[in-house]
Amino acid sequence: MQVVLASSNRGKLQELSSLLGGLNLSLAPQSDFAVTPCDEPFESFLENALAKARHASACTGLPALADDSGLLVDELRDWAGVRSA
Repeated sequence: MQVVLASSNRGKLQELSSLLGGLNLSLAPQSDFAVTPCDEPFESFLENALAKARHASACTGLPALADDSGLLVDELRDWAGVRSA
């Protein structure tokens, strides 16, 4: 089954391909398709990842995986967070 990765980051592609290696999946970056940029307006990593996956899936008609991350610094009350990466 072909799955689109809602990212053009080759490092993420390599990492996820390795993690999913035992499954019958062909993971391709969104740059292999006509996926337009996706807004990330949410205040949580989960909501932004879901938005990216849904957008990539809508653009390609394929199932999609996404990841969103950033820096959370306790001493700065998680300053930056979803805006840090």
